[in-house]
Amino acid sequence: MGISETVLHFVIYEKLKEKILSRSVNARGVGVESDKSPLDFAEFMIAGGMSKTLACITFYPHEVARTRMREEGDKYRRFWQTLSRVVVESGWRGLYGGLSAQLLRAVPNTALILLTYELTVYTLTPHSNRHGE
Repeated sequence: MGISETVLHFVIYEKLKEKILSRSVNARGVGVESDKSPLDFAEFMIAGGMSKTLACITFYPHEVARTRMREEGDKYRRFWQTLSRVVVESGWRGLYGGLSAQLLRAVPNTALILLTYELTVYTLTPHSNRHGE
């Protein structure tokens, strides 16, 4: 279950990236995806932030349960028992306590990581259409 957030994050990111690239290629009237504009990279960064936000929100209760299960004592023993106990003690909102801090930390970090990744791949990949080659 711990990897679910990452899987969802990348699935959403790749779908958003696919839409960005297809729109970008269509707007230029050229069938080449390898020639990206600075706007494409800004949109990749936004897509990375959006996909991380959606994945975090979806799977944040898992993070809450994991954190509670690390506490000392026998109060929180198993995943589903921990989730139900949190709901009983704090209501459904308890499953999302601390989400805003998590988003403030994770979303900008992920957006910059994906931007760096896309720029690195683009820089290291030969492009026949770049610089009049």
